[in-house]
Amino acid sequence: MASKHKLLAPSGTTRLLMGNEAIARGAIEAGVGFVAGYPGTPSTEIIETLATVAKDLGIHVEWSTNEKVALEAVYGAQLTGVRSMATMKHVGLNVAADPFMTLAYTGVIGGTVVVSADDPNMWSSQNEQDNRYFGLKAYVPVFEPSEPGEAKELVKLAFQFSEEVGHPVLFRSTTRISHVRGPVVFGETPKNITNKGVFKKHPERFTVIPAHARKLRGELIERWETIKEKIPKLEPFNRIENPGHKTAILASGLAYAYTKESLRMLGIENKVTLVKIATPVPVPEEQILQAAENAEKILIVEELEPVVEMQVKNLLYNVDKTIEIHGKDYVPLIGELTLNKVLNGVARIVDLKFSVPSKRFSNTTIKLPPRPPAMCPGCPHRGTFYSLRRAVNKARVKPVYSGDIGCYSLGVLPPFREQDTIIEMGGSIGLANGFAHTLEKQVPIAIIGDSTFFHSGVTGLINAVYNSAPQLIIVLDNRVTAMTGEQPNPGTGINAVGDPAPLIKIEDIAKAVGVEYVDVFDPFEIKDGTDAMYKALKYVLENKKPALVIAKRACALEIDRVAKRKGVETPMYQVISEKCTACGVCYNAFTCPAIMVEEDGKAVIDESLCTGCGVCAEVCPFDAIVKTRDGDPEWYELWNI
Repeated sequence: MASKHKLLAPSGTTRLLMGNEAIARGAIEAGVGFVAGYPGTPSTEIIETLATVAKDLGIHVEWSTNEKVALEAVYGAQLTGVRSMATMKHVGLNVAADPFMTLAYTGVIGGTVVVSADDPNMWSSQNEQDNRYFGLKAYVPVFEPSEPGEAKELVKLAFQFSEEVGHPVLFRSTTRISHVRGPVVFGETPKNITNKGVFKKHPERFTVIPAHARKLRGELIERWETIKEKIPKLEPFNRIENPGHKTAILASGLAYAYTKESLRMLGIENKVTLVKIATPVPVPEEQILQAAENAEKILIVEELEPVVEMQVKNLLYNVDKTIEIHGKDYVPLIGELTLNKVLNGVARIVDLKFSVPSKRFSNTTIKLPPRPPAMCPGCPHRGTFYSLRRAVNKARVKPVYSGDIGCYSLGVLPPFREQDTIIEMGGSIGLANGFAHTLEKQVPIAIIGDSTFFHSGVTGLINAVYNSAPQLIIVLDNRVTAMTGEQPNPGTGINAVGDPAPLIKIEDIAKAVGVEYVDVFDPFEIKDGTDAMYKALKYVLENKKPALVIAKRACALEIDRVAKRKGVETPMYQVISEKCTACGVCYNAFTCPAIMVEEDGKAVIDESLCTGCGVCAEVCPFDAIVKTRDGDPEWYELWNI
């Protein structure tokens, strides 16, 4: 371990780590040998962190094409006895649900942990589903930490528990746990990580045909009973504090930290029994029953769904224990937990007249200006959307824009408004397949990114060809998985640890599955982009078949980083005030954030924001934007990586 990476500091070291980094360190201390996942906020940094030390430790770390493929790879790796981990955001588990459900039936050989990073309040997601329900549905125990330090320790325990019981563990983080920083004390790391093994054939267990599955179902239920017996013994992660009081509070995961702080602020730390729950599925029944012995009322604090509340009510009903129980009637069902929300719930259960101010700074009169999300300066997607509008107008069609998940989701906002539906990864082509057969006098246009295309767009494309679904498919290829922080994908040419990898071309895939009309254009060339999409639209209308065009330009953020690292000088543009007519095309229709508006309505370019793409000069109808600096030749080469 000669690396100076902070994650490889020796045992006894204390580091301030992000929750996702702590999860990565816990996996290292557990001896993980195989890790696969798909980038998705708030889970991304787990694999990003492990990828930086993978070669030092001999761990296989990969970005898979989607979450299902990642979990299947983990499934195979653990069958050889290698401790394995899959990472994904909460909606990713929907994609991986098929192997996840079967994984519980067959059980595991090597310790297996599936990390689901849930996103309460939907900071970067289309829903705030609570994946603890997956644990209940699949008979998979769920481990949930309350802070980064515990996250590291709980991951270690999850691997050990999984291997001991022969069953997978679902490790649930949330946005606040994943992205908050806290002190983490490093433990010992294995001297030799097991990253190779042998598969021992056992068809009755690992070939899940109906005859075998019926037997496996019974074995699954038996293992679940064993798991329920072991869960209360996972101290100090599950524990009871201040037993014997008439009021008991049960708090799961992050809710425990907020509850502890609420009790301190209210001055009732020693007047309430508190049960800390790190395994919301199944709940630690022994600690809960002990807390209920003297309790007259119970409050259950948990984030999102009443998963613990439901189990507790069922448990107390089965033992004929009648207690006043409150949960989601006192703590909100919607949105991310906050200290204020928990304070209100705790004060209410102990009958304290306490109200949290509705505004943190109730006396302030400062009004911050609105900051709507916008595509970055130099973003190639801006040129594509601008050209698409022109192509649609030229073709005189009424479009239905079937959108997808990625930076280009911002196309739903003014002035473009070129995303009419956004539902899930790969849904653009999927929905367009339906539109193609049911729309009258409207044309479906599916808009999808390169990483999303590899993730789950290919199957939709095959369906479009097979079922002759006339639609225009636009793939926005910016060479990386940009929205989650520039991770590589199969079209990038490198893998998760930075080594060269085969570059898979989207146009080759499209042709291979039978798309007859395939074209590639540069979104920085507005006229060429307009012509390319216009011709593709005409093909769809005339031939009643799908057409696919690729807008290929590297992400501006990635290029800016590379240019700065290499000391490459970028071009510079300037607005000639005398030529500017204040028409607003550059800042209203093209909406580049680097273009500001003077009091007289004329445009001015902020050189600190400008990336030098020069598309604004092309869209200006009065040639008022000119290049004032050429930039290094290498800069132009970077855009085509």
